[in-house]
Amino acid sequence: MNHKKLVYNTFLLTATSLLMSCIGMAFQVWLVGRIGSAGIGLYQLTLSVTNLMATFAISGIRFAATRLISEELGQDNSAGIKAAMGRCMAYGLFFGTASAAILYFLAQPIGFLWIGDGRTVRSLRLSALSMPCISLCSCISGYFTACGRVWKPSVVHLAEQLVGIALVAVCLYYAPHGDIEASCAAVTLGRLLADILSLLLMLAVYVHDRRLHYEESGKGIRLTGRMLKIALPLAVSAYARSALSTLQHLLVPKGLKEAGYSANGALSGYGTIQGMVLPVIFFPSCIMSAVAELIVPELTEAQVRKDSVEIKTLTKKLIRMSIKFSLIVSVFLFLFSDMLGHGIYKSAEAGHYIRLLAPLVPIMYTDMSLDGCLKGLGQQVWSMGINIVDALSGLLLVWWLLPKYALMAYIGIIYFTELLNFVLSYGRLRKVLNSPLLRFLPDDG
Repeated sequence: MNHKKLVYNTFLLTATSLLMSCIGMAFQVWLVGRIGSAGIGLYQLTLSVTNLMATFAISGIRFAATRLISEELGQDNSAGIKAAMGRCMAYGLFFGTASAAILYFLAQPIGFLWIGDGRTVRSLRLSALSMPCISLCSCISGYFTACGRVWKPSVVHLAEQLVGIALVAVCLYYAPHGDIEASCAAVTLGRLLADILSLLLMLAVYVHDRRLHYEESGKGIRLTGRMLKIALPLAVSAYARSALSTLQHLLVPKGLKEAGYSANGALSGYGTIQGMVLPVIFFPSCIMSAVAELIVPELTEAQVRKDSVEIKTLTKKLIRMSIKFSLIVSVFLFLFSDMLGHGIYKSAEAGHYIRLLAPLVPIMYTDMSLDGCLKGLGQQVWSMGINIVDALSGLLLVWWLLPKYALMAYIGIIYFTELLNFVLSYGRLRKVLNSPLLRFLPDDG
């Protein structure tokens, strides 16, 4: 991928991400008004388990596909791409189907015993059917990221989001007002139908693209072994991190109840921060996440070529951009937090928590860039190890502090874990590059 193409893809992915984030935020605001903060809290609990199972369904295959295809392109062996994708798709289908079976048949014990709320069972069973769709779409997205044609999956994801919102609205139309169990299931059903549509579109676009660009068949060197070497360590570390994160999210409402909140009050407090405030905090981050995703194949190809100068140049530009952009966002969120809380959710409480979290934005956004650089340089296992330490720390702190200090403890825990993740990621990238990052951050000349 040349630099002109990188700039083009960055602009395209950023514009698409911004558009999708705007649509998603508007939909989230509508959803809060439709099912309330308690309904959002219940949906977020369901989503925490669904995300854990989606992690198992993906099992590192998106990054493995990106890395494997990038390596083939870096070695000018485009004929091996078809064989590489065949292995990646088989891997994704296996883990997606296994994840679906586990979630579907264990939905009842998970809902009643793990989450502690039987109202989530119906939504969990519906979510199970999405798992193969999620794993295969992730694999195809990895292919397009490596090939530098991100506009194709971007169009599919945009279509999926728009159709998904319409489907959720239709499903909610038939759900009784005030019944948060039925409302949560309706939202999940709409998402499931959108996931099925997304898979069908992605498969069609992928088949057309491969015939257009890589029709020639060939063999790569040790493709299966290379794929497993990339995907499995990443998968295992992702399981651990996602399980810890899920358990942490499940402990939050329980901790709030121990702090004196009612059942619905605990869901409402959790829903306010997790389902209302954090989407606002992370809304502008789609710009940095798009750049961080596209830097992965660039750094991989440079690493294959052993071009250390290119690696340092790309890393320098990305981190400098992250710092400047995130500082602007942080100041904006801090100054206009009350306006955002009232304007978006008609909630003074939401505005209060936006202001509290605004100073953390530079750490959050820059850490995304550090993570992308580490993955692009083959440090994905280290990256996931750092995330595991982050999640384990958060889990222990939630268990210890939340029953005593309620939501203010949750804000403090977010600060601690984000800072910990940033420091560890920064230290690892500095060691990999064998250069003090802050020394080469200023503009040249």
